[in-house]
Parts: sequence; structure tokens; C-alpha cells
Amino acid sequence: MQNLTPQTILKEKFGYDNFRTGQLDVIEKVLAHKHALAIMPTGGGKSITYQLPAMLFDGITLVISPLISLMKDQVDGLDAMGIDATFLNSTLSGQVQAQRMSDLRSGYYKMLYVSPERLEISSFFDFIQQLPIELVAIDEAHVMSQWGHDFRPSYLNILPLLAKIPGNPAVLGLTATATDRVRQNLQQLLGVADEDTILTGFARDNLALKIAHNVDKRQYVQEYLRENKDQSGIIYAATRKQVDELYEFLNKKGVKAGHYHAGLPERERQAMQEAFLFDEVQVMVATNAFGMGINKPNVRFVIHYSVPGNIEAYYQEIGRAGRDGLPAEAVLLYAPQDIHLQEFFVQKSEGTEEHKQNEYNKIREMNAFANTQSCLPRYLLGYFGEIVDHDCGHCSNCLDSREMVDVTTDSQRVLANVVRMNQSFGKAMVAKVLKGSQDATVKKYDYLMKLPTYGLMKDRTLKDLSSFIDYLTADGYLRIEGGEFPVLKVTEIGARVLKGQLVVEKRVNRRVIAQQKVTSAAKGLKLSESDNKLFAELKSKRLELAREAGIPPFLIFSDKTLMNMAILRPQTDEEFLAISGVGEKKFDIYHKEFADVIVKQH
Repeated sequence: MQNLTPQTILKEKFGYDNFRTGQLDVIEKVLAHKHALAIMPTGGGKSITYQLPAMLFDGITLVISPLISLMKDQVDGLDAMGIDATFLNSTLSGQVQAQRMSDLRSGYYKMLYVSPERLEISSFFDFIQQLPIELVAIDEAHVMSQWGHDFRPSYLNILPLLAKIPGNPAVLGLTATATDRVRQNLQQLLGVADEDTILTGFARDNLALKIAHNVDKRQYVQEYLRENKDQSGIIYAATRKQVDELYEFLNKKGVKAGHYHAGLPERERQAMQEAFLFDEVQVMVATNAFGMGINKPNVRFVIHYSVPGNIEAYYQEIGRAGRDGLPAEAVLLYAPQDIHLQEFFVQKSEGTEEHKQNEYNKIREMNAFANTQSCLPRYLLGYFGEIVDHDCGHCSNCLDSREMVDVTTDSQRVLANVVRMNQSFGKAMVAKVLKGSQDATVKKYDYLMKLPTYGLMKDRTLKDLSSFIDYLTADGYLRIEGGEFPVLKVTEIGARVLKGQLVVEKRVNRRVIAQQKVTSAAKGLKLSESDNKLFAELKSKRLELAREAGIPPFLIFSDKTLMNMAILRPQTDEEFLAISGVGEKKFDIYHKEFADVIVKQH
């Protein structure tokens, strides 16, 4: 091995001509026996940064891996490349473990995979201290941080043990998901200097992000799989019940699907995992218990059937698609009740109030991401502290062809209402006051019904108002504070909107815009003099057409429909179809005749 270099091993053992971004930087720090931290996207080639140095070290590389179920797959992959590796965990018999420990003492293996819990066993750690450990690689290092999305206290317990390993081995922490706060925490825990932290960026240019709001989820998934019937993918659901129900539904529809969650027997989980890896099933329906460490390069899509509890988990899970660098897609099916479910999980969880508050904040950050109308990858990268100056051009928001309209007035109404309510209430109450609701929760605070903003947006539904508040929060005009009972606060840019210093725009379907105008018209808007003139001409045209067809005029269009035409003066097909009483059949027959009248009056 003495004449080998990282470049030659990369080619001879791994079959690659060139290193990916950041890989060689990490390897060089490891070979210099430093404490280092590598933050690289899922599929970015993190494993090579410790597997390759293992080939150059005389001693053993100890890999601390969070999932026992994946150790065999990882070791099998290394064996296939001619790299001597093994694992020790509870799935092995005592006799097999004893033999492997003897082989390790004899220098037969270059790499050893163990769980953090096994290191805590004093007799096993005594054995580890007898081995020539040159590198300790801590995979999925974010679980060491209490600010990470999957905190595991057992990882913290191994830190004091690292200092007791003879020979001062190199230490490498690896993760795909780390905010600035998590990164700083990991640096402190592992004793890593800024210059020994390699952050390659979180961008995945081959991964198209899509968010679908308030769809029929089962129907959406069924149609999506029909369109992608030969592709491999993962569908993440929030609960075991959701997983099992969707798994049974898909199999009844003829889809080769597997399922995976912690409630299944270990043997069945292992069988399902292998069936997915060997392409025996097309789709794996799973909870977040599935996927960590899965190195299946041809996953073409990841669908989130439910909204995850935080952006870090979402990012890690979508990263399992397109690991081969080919185009892949990540679809999030959003429904407001998903957020309530995640909040329920936090309420029922154990942990300190500070931990729960952190989890609530993460849920709100995820909800904001799901409701933004800005570029999705750009928003995601910004969350991880990576600022980019351009949109991706291929996410669902970038491809959104809906019209951008000025919603400043409505925004000011919402923001003013939050201020009038002393910034002391949550989204549901803010929406109810704007709607002019008279339910018991509003009457409990009788002064709310006396506010000038009470009923200010009574023409909107509570669902619509709630969605609009989510949008204002997502784009930073409002923020949420508090734990189990959060309240809305107006931000600095929200205050500028209130003062008329900023314009707020939002994408809305033209048909929705027209329908909102129609609704307002139907609620008693008076016709102006020009509207009355146009109304009379439309009635004249209707009479003419009725006589030609030998039918009563009202069978063509009612007076109410003509009145709305006179007020709204539709210019496009969408606007015409949005008017109550204009169906597709009547549109085809009469559209041109009435449109000509409107154009002449315009």
C-alpha cells in the first residue's frame, strides 16, 4: 500500500476517475490525523472520505453507524470492491463475534462497523482499546447534536470514549444535514476547527422539487405511479397506519410495493429492504425509519405523502432520489392537517420544554417552506445558510404559470388585524376575526368583535384566510412565536407593508381572480352608468340570438349573468368561464357574440 495514492485507489478500488467536490479535501485532513467535519449532500460521496483512507492506513478504521440493519449491506459493498471490512452487532451469534474479534486482533480487517450503543459496553470498549485504531468515522453525525433533527443521546456518550483510544486517531464526523447551529455544535463536540470543516454545499441540481397542495393523495399517487410505472421510488408517510393502508391499496391496484416501519418484525423489514434494493418491488412505502444509509442509486422519485416534521428530515429523505446523478423528482403532498399531526407528535413526546420548543419551531419552518411561492431549492439552501443569487428554473414554483397579482391590500388587512389583536393570538383566531366569526372562541374575547378589522374579509373562507396567512408567514411578513400555543407577530418587512412601503404579490389562477370578482359583484355591487349601458346592449344581443333560435332569452343567459359580464368585462377565455352561468357548452356557442359586444364598449 505504501506506493498507492488517493488518486490511484479511487480508480483501482472504486472505479472513478475524479473526486467529487470536497472529497479530496476531507481525505487529506483525515490522512493528516486531524479532527474533521464533512457536510456533504446525500449522494455526494461521503463514504469514500473514510473508506479510501482506510486503504492507506496501516491500522483499523472504526465506523460508528446508527443502524444495525445497514451494516451488512455496507460491508457487502466493500467486500465486492476487495476492501476487507466487517461488523459486530447483535445479529451475529456469539461464536461468529468471537471469530471476528480474533481476526481483528490478527489484522485481517481494515474496517470495523459498530453501533454507538455497543461502544458503551465496557467489555467491548476494552477490546477496542487493544486494536490499532487510526481513524474513527462517525456517520450521520447530526444525531449527536441536540439541535439536529434526529438527536440520539447515545451518540453523546461515545465522545469521552474517543479520547481514551490509544494513538490519537483521526476523527471524522459526516452528515448531509446541518444548519449553522448544528454545524457549530458538532465542531464543539468533536473538537473540529473551522478550517477543518468541509462544507460542499447542499444543492442537488438533478433533483426537481415539487409541492402539490390539497390534492386527493391516493389518487395523485396512483396516477403518478401509472406515469412512472418502470421507475423505482420511495413514498414516505407519517404513521405506521398510513404506511400499511397505502401499501395495501397500491398492491390491490397492481403496484409492486413494499412497506417498512418499526412495527414490523426485523426479518420482514430486512426482506422488504432487500426486495427494494434488488428491484423486486418498485416502490417502498415507509415511515422515516427507512432510508438512512441506503445506497440505491436508481431511485427516481421520493414522494412525501405527509409533510415531515422538519426541513432537515425532508432534505435528507429527498436526497435518496437521483444518487446516480440522473434526473429525479421529489414531490411533497401538502395538507394543513399534516402540520397538526406533527405538532401532536411533539405534544406527546418526552423531552424538555426547550427541546419541544425547538421541535415546534422546526415544524413551522417546514410549513413555511411548503407554502412559499419562491424558488424551492433556493429557499431550501437559504435555510442551511447557503445563499444563491438565482432560481433553479425547474421546481414547481419556478414553473408556476399562474398570474402574479398585487395582494398588498389583503396583506395589509391581515397584518393590521394581527396588530389590533395585540400580536397575542394564533393563526386560527386571526382568521376567525377577519372572517367575522361568532363562534365561542371569539366571543370569549368580546373586545375582538369590536375591532375595526372584525369581519374585514368576511367574503373569504376560513380555509382561504388560513392559507393566505401561511403564505405571509412563509415569505417573511409574519413570524410565529411560542410553543404549543403559538402566536403571530408582524416582522420588520411586514411593518413596511403596513406603512405602504412594500408591495406584496402572489400567484393566483386567473379563473380564481375572476371568480372572486364575480362573488363580489353578486353580493350587491351597483352598476355604473357605463355598466348599465353595456348591460342593455348585452340584453339586446341576447334577445336577438333568442329570436333566431326560437327560445326564451333567459335560456341563453340570465340577467344576473349578463350583469356580471357588464361589471367584470371579461377579456380572456378563463375570465369568461369564471362567470356564474357560463358553462362550457354555452361558452362554445355564445362566447364570440357577447365578447364582441364587450370589446366594442371597452
